[in-house]
Amino acid sequence: MVDLSKMTTESRNPDTMDLDTMTPFELVTAMNQEDRKVAEAVEKVLPQTAKAVEWVCEAFEAGGRLIYMGAGTSGRLGILDSSECPPTFGVDPGMVIGLIAGGDEAIRQAVEGAEDSESLGIEDLKALSLSPKDVVVGIAASGRTPYVSAALSYAKSIGCRTVSIACNEGSLIGTHADLAIEPVVGPEVLTGSTRLKAGTAQKMILNMISTGAMVGIGKAYENLMVDVVQSNEKLRSRAENILMAATEITRDEARRLLDEAGGSVKLAITMKRTGAGPEEAKKNLMESRGHIRACMIRDSI
Repeated sequence: MVDLSKMTTESRNPDTMDLDTMTPFELVTAMNQEDRKVAEAVEKVLPQTAKAVEWVCEAFEAGGRLIYMGAGTSGRLGILDSSECPPTFGVDPGMVIGLIAGGDEAIRQAVEGAEDSESLGIEDLKALSLSPKDVVVGIAASGRTPYVSAALSYAKSIGCRTVSIACNEGSLIGTHADLAIEPVVGPEVLTGSTRLKAGTAQKMILNMISTGAMVGIGKAYENLMVDVVQSNEKLRSRAENILMAATEITRDEARRLLDEAGGSVKLAITMKRTGAGPEEAKKNLMESRGHIRACMIRDSI
């Protein structure tokens, strides 16, 4: 049995010992003060996070996947990040995958004993036909979840690159990964409630990994999401706004150009920026691995 009391994430916060006597304003002020520490903790692990971005970008370019694994809040955060990639970046849902101990049922309520099962983590990866091209990211605030540590070990044995994210230094899951990212955010406002600062730190890092890797494979032009999926009226308007911002054209022109590009914002920008027709612009994008800037450079040579 692991002694959780020795972990930073489980220790008591001396600044919130009177939490139960605080007014609502005092309570939210205390939480806000503690949350300020999260960005500082994440800043200290930026080199490791950047390495993870690099690895995931290389995996994507090789046809591999990003697979998040976790239990409880950590698992839900991985699922949240993975589910937002298809509409934001126009990628297949199977490119970024979130796994949670206990399966889909555990997204809404705890599944007893799931996070303590080493075999479940391995089985979940086997069910995905894990490939050496994939990157597996294990997430656990405590850094000791058996579901995650066993999965990381199995992934390494297959030849995958593995990354761990924990909020305790020298974590157990870190010893099972090629790269350990360990932002130490300190004791929680509510002792042991790692959905708070620890969860925020994990979410920030997942944001960086997925966004950084997607930008790396050409899913952005300037700071615009050029592969956004137009699945509703808001996103159709956003697509027009992105095209207008990137090319300085009117909304009517943007709509006409999007029609010519079959709804692809990236293709429409490339057409406008290079003067190419749809087929030529599509060919140029393929040769430039989806990077609009590379197409523009090719066109100017």
